[in-house]
Amino acid sequence: MAIPEDVAQLEQQLASLIIRYEQFFSGLEKREPLKLLGEVETMVRRYANTTINNTMYKHKYNMLTARFNTYREHWNRILRQMEEGKYSRDRFISDLHQRQKSGNKSKTSHEPQRSQQDLELDRVFNEFMEARKACNLPVDKLSREMVASTIDKSRPALVARLGTEDFSFRVVVEDGKPKIKASLRK
Repeated sequence: MAIPEDVAQLEQQLASLIIRYEQFFSGLEKREPLKLLGEVETMVRRYANTTINNTMYKHKYNMLTARFNTYREHWNRILRQMEEGKYSRDRFISDLHQRQKSGNKSKTSHEPQRSQQDLELDRVFNEFMEARKACNLPVDKLSREMVASTIDKSRPALVARLGTEDFSFRVVVEDGKPKIKASLRK
């Protein structure tokens, strides 16, 4: 083959190899794409000691070779992590399989978020109670559910105004009255 066809084929094979390795690392492919890796390595070595006169093809070949070497180093590092059991996607998949086997799959995803919201609600409620006491206002009829319903009623308007659901609440005293205000979470 001529240099232009080989460079185009190398580019296509390298793109395919990158996709196949990503599928392998994410668990979609069961085996490492060693055959395609060997083909790309052969193509890279074919012109390693050959002078390419056309500057455009020389640059493209050098760029593809550098890209391949960078990816190969990346893949080798991930393979080493997988062998040591330190690769995060691999741990995620094994944890997922363990949860599916034990049957606890449905509970785990919502509990931490709910407890975080409960903690924030408790914090706001306690701050609101303290602010009302500091302003000499009655607190005997105030309940956690009342504060929660007030926050829940204002949430859609806040999402529309702030453009995100990632905000937190704080208690401020204005004109001698405590108020619950929302601000973007930092």
